[in-house]
Amino acid sequence: MTTATQGSVGTAHTRIEGRDKVTGAARYAAEIPFAELAHGWLVLSTVARGRIRSIDTDAVLRMPGVLTVLHHHNAPRVDSDYVGLLGVPPDPSVALFQHDRVVHMGWPVALVVAETSEQAREAAEALVVTYDQQPHDVAFSAERQAEAYPVDGHAPGVMEKGDLEAQLASSAVVVDAEYTTPEEYHNPMEPHAATALWEGGRLEVVDSNQGTTWVAGELANLFSLDPASVRVRSEHVGGGFGSKGVRSHQVAAVMAATVLQRPVRVVMTRRQMFSLAGYRSPTAQRVRLGADADGRLRALEHQSLNMTSSVHEFVEPSAAASRAMYDADAHHTASRVVRLDVPTPTWMRAPGEAPGSFALESAFDELAERCGIDPIELRLRNEPAVGPVSGLPFSSRNLIACFEEGARRFGWADRDPRPGVRRDGRWLLGTGTAAASFPAGAMPSTAAVTAEADGTFTVGINAADIGTGARTALTLVAADALGVPTDRVRVRIGDSDLGPAMIAGGSTGTRSWAWAVTAAAEELRQSLAPGADIPPEGITVRSNTAEAIGALAQKERHSFGAQFAEVAVDPATGEVRVRRMLGIFAAGRIVNPLTARNQLVGGMIWGISMALHEEAVRDRSTGGVYGADLAGYHVAAHADIPHVEADWVDDPDPDDPVGIKGIGEIGIVGAAAAVANAVWHATGVRHRNLPIRPDRVLMAGGDA
Repeated sequence: MTTATQGSVGTAHTRIEGRDKVTGAARYAAEIPFAELAHGWLVLSTVARGRIRSIDTDAVLRMPGVLTVLHHHNAPRVDSDYVGLLGVPPDPSVALFQHDRVVHMGWPVALVVAETSEQAREAAEALVVTYDQQPHDVAFSAERQAEAYPVDGHAPGVMEKGDLEAQLASSAVVVDAEYTTPEEYHNPMEPHAATALWEGGRLEVVDSNQGTTWVAGELANLFSLDPASVRVRSEHVGGGFGSKGVRSHQVAAVMAATVLQRPVRVVMTRRQMFSLAGYRSPTAQRVRLGADADGRLRALEHQSLNMTSSVHEFVEPSAAASRAMYDADAHHTASRVVRLDVPTPTWMRAPGEAPGSFALESAFDELAERCGIDPIELRLRNEPAVGPVSGLPFSSRNLIACFEEGARRFGWADRDPRPGVRRDGRWLLGTGTAAASFPAGAMPSTAAVTAEADGTFTVGINAADIGTGARTALTLVAADALGVPTDRVRVRIGDSDLGPAMIAGGSTGTRSWAWAVTAAAEELRQSLAPGADIPPEGITVRSNTAEAIGALAQKERHSFGAQFAEVAVDPATGEVRVRRMLGIFAAGRIVNPLTARNQLVGGMIWGISMALHEEAVRDRSTGGVYGADLAGYHVAAHADIPHVEADWVDDPDPDDPVGIKGIGEIGIVGAAAAVANAVWHATGVRHRNLPIRPDRVLMAGGDA
């Protein structure tokens, strides 16, 4: 398969919808008007475990504007006994109001619907719910390994080759360290919002999501509807990061619209998102590396533990991050879960790889120190020829090129390897690096391309642009495949009526959609005779990439990267400042350099935030999160972010029609480890627990 010739793809292009977004013409889900719109407000439990004894609705129903209160006694019944689009049963939390059980703090127990949002909120806050409270357990720690068990998520739970203990015993140098990452929350700019209504016998949902195919299918299953009778639209989305799948607010809106037979909108508050929108589980990870004196790995073990809810399994596959990175004679990885009385975690930007790379790349830095080898050189010495565990060939692997280019531009050769020797006034200075990888997948999708009578072309693909610039990227791809300028192409996305397509997730969205668009556009182009008359209704060609993607040879397919960071640490206050950061990536053919750089830099900034700021703390007495808002949950602000530069090396995927791999998540992978490794270089103290707060820097008399 050949890569498309240079044209629109590869040139910088401003977002097609950019002007509409900055002027407000592009409406998000909660901004679209509907006649006779009612507003729902979710009521969440105030206990972490127990049963609902009573719900006093009489007084609330008499309040101004209140239309109904839905709860487990009167809500429509739903069916949650099915396997969804992602190959797993739904989280029981979306089967709202079906029983009196409460399984975590913030569990939805009722929906108050009123004429206005203000009336709904006032009534919801007045609703009295009485519970029979039961003891709960939310205490996550590495000591809970005895209760844990492996889970296969989007990667196998356990993978092993070789005799680990024998190889460790014969190693000249051994690193055995434990690393932790805290509970972390995605907070997209646009809160989760959905409006449901019945129109002409069809259920219509206007939503903010990462895939209308996904949401429409789940709602059809839950409410036992013909899939053709469900339409979900999501034209503009203000961020998702893994959180905008099927959630309780959509189900609640559909229930209320069904009962009231009028449009109902449900919007999560920022505080509710800390209970209802998912999060990244805390992790406790152990990494053991055994190497010869020259740094060649004999043994690599990566064990990871995360928590999940008592009613649904979700694994944060942090150990899987090690499976494609470095070769070793013995290679053991396992991701396990422990059930607690907490909400179910979910996908969050680079699930598994983000926390997993912190542990692995920190351990590699420790091994480099003990071997007396430069951290980049150590990585190069352990570069695999094929998949370290799978034995499969790599589609392409340009990690060495990333390190070579990054080291040159960062000035790595001038680095004094000794820790704690560079100063700038009161600041200790240090530099660190880390490798990055993220799987590059493609999933079957359908697309339609229409040649219009006026000489333009319309592309219909059920993609989701969650802020990545997908709409613009697909315009460039279609223009090249059709051989026309971009101003003759219009792309329609975000509507389940457009047909099934991959969700925006796993860095597979643009690659999957572009494949389908390219197939349809090339077939249409070949079928159009020069100067042919186009009928008023146009000429349409539809593609389905299931067969082509299914025929792909098995390979290790990944994007790779090298992260570099320079930090300054004030030993008197514990303050850590990142002074500069550079990421060089091998992430396939870059469709739009403008939005690609935006994605990569955004991921790197999130990595800084992960390293130094983000940490949700769960109150063991109540089971809830302290400070469940953006005042209590700290994220990097403008003052925390220095010059961040992202660039790439040439790396087209030869098996993709456009050469795409995926860039949505690779930017965050390894970023936190690079910062942590730089803090060690500045201070001589190793921080194995994120975030690296000032108090931890001050208290660290040795390894932290």
